[in-house]
Amino acid sequence: MKYHTVIPARFLSRPNRFIAKVELDGREETVHVKNTGRCKELLIPGNTVYLALGENPKRKTKYDLIAVEKQPGLLINMDSQLPNAAAAQWLPKSGLFSEKAVIRREVTYGASRFDLYVEDGLRRAFLEVKGVTLEEEGLASFPDAPTERGIKHLRELSASLAEGYEAYVLFVIQMKGIHGFCPNEKTHPAFAAALREAAAAGVQVLAMDCLVTPDSMVVDQPVRVLL
Repeated sequence: MKYHTVIPARFLSRPNRFIAKVELDGREETVHVKNTGRCKELLIPGNTVYLALGENPKRKTKYDLIAVEKQPGLLINMDSQLPNAAAAQWLPKSGLFSEKAVIRREVTYGASRFDLYVEDGLRRAFLEVKGVTLEEEGLASFPDAPTERGIKHLRELSASLAEGYEAYVLFVIQMKGIHGFCPNEKTHPAFAAALREAAAAGVQVLAMDCLVTPDSMVVDQPVRVLL
């Protein structure tokens, strides 16, 4: 996935979860933040951030904040809309299904709407995508805030197994340099427990890192999952 017209800026502050103040060409600019999560470990005053020219003419802000340099050599894409699109590009080449597989996005099952649905001969599968931006000493984790919606998705995935579906949850880690992925037990122990229960029921838990540049993100290599 690639953006158009990406420029660097210096992060100043985040008045609320939707907007940020940045320094751009010596002036203060208000920009839209494409991630409503906390991201406190990323959006630190002085950090270099990357802005993409917005595509919504109705919005007052001209730019979207899409990525941040957490530290030298660690660039993290924090656009919460990008993992789904990146996963949809990756899935046909992943080897999980045949080249004839039919892939659809945003398909409803029960009380949930899963990001991807696959029909491949007699195989039917749901795949839910979760973007990951939280990292500490090379270990990525999810979520960065409690997510009851995430728990619901895991339980619906588990329920689908009884009806003959395959079920996957894919954690798209929006950075490189990661040696492992685990659920964030400290922030949301109930989600961590639900993920372990889903895995025990037969839901396949996958984690993939990404090649990230200021103007692009591509799903790259598998990351070890630590439950």
